Amino acid sequence: MSMDRRKFFHLATCGTLGLAGASLPIVRAGVRGSWLPSGEALAAKRWAMVVDLKKVLEKEDSAKLIKACHSAHNVPSIDDPQEEVKWIWEEHFEEVFPEQSHEFLPESLHEKPVLVFCNHCDNPPCVRVCPTQATWKREDDGVVMMDWHRCIGCRYCIAACPYGSRSFNWRDPRPSIAEQNPSFPTRTRGVVEKCNFCEERLRRGELPACVEACEHGGLVFGDLEDPDSEVRKLLRVRHSLRRRPGLGTKPSVFYLVDDVCEDTVKEILGEDLQEANGR
Repeated sequence: MSMDRRKFFHLATCGTLGLAGASLPIVRAGVRGSWLPSGEALAAKRWAMVVDLKKVLEKEDSAKLIKACHSAHNVPSIDDPQEEVKWIWEEHFEEVFPEQSHEFLPESLHEKPVLVFCNHCDNPPCVRVCPTQATWKREDDGVVMMDWHRCIGCRYCIAACPYGSRSFNWRDPRPSIAEQNPSFPTRTRGVVEKCNFCEERLRRGELPACVEACEHGGLVFGDLEDPDSEVRKLLRVRHSLRRRPGLGTKPSVFYLVDDVCEDTVKEILGEDLQEANGR
């Protein structure tokens, strides 16, 4: 469903104002933006994901990437589309990029789905409308987090998110988890959940599960504020899209939609990048 800028901000504002008349418990949380990584942790000023659509469509096994994420985070498998819970999933190009879609797009984009996640926006509307601060943006690295113990299930964040990136647990999800990962918490009925950029893996010095499962580099993860990071190098030479940029949320997930000479990419991403720039 398409949403223009005016409707989006009207919805977000109404959700915030509606809290005044709602009989909901308001919890004042302290600032949780500070995050001090340990010595082995991966750190960044702003984490970002780059999705190479050509590689994902032609070389990567999307089902494998989704399974890697869902298995790592105890995401339940529920067949009912009205109750399904998802952290990574697929949608058609026209639904992901309604502003950029037209009838003359390449057939590969029309026919094949696009991987989508939480966009970990730099200006996240979900954070503004949450009455208990169960969702917040970390100041250190930009990851939009969830505290399931604080979530009261009001679903304001679901209404405010223009990307459909959040799922609500209409039932106890634990019976629908095939094999639980004991190192990650399970959720309960009545709470919202979403992709967390694998923040628990970053603390251990590991890349996100979906990125690690990639065999052909279809997903690239790195620091958007570091000009020498791999994501920045790719964004300098490839044309990319972000979802619904007109809403002003500034997503941290980018989609590469063009092709460049592989030799050029290797040169730019190679070890001799700085030397080449100095010539």
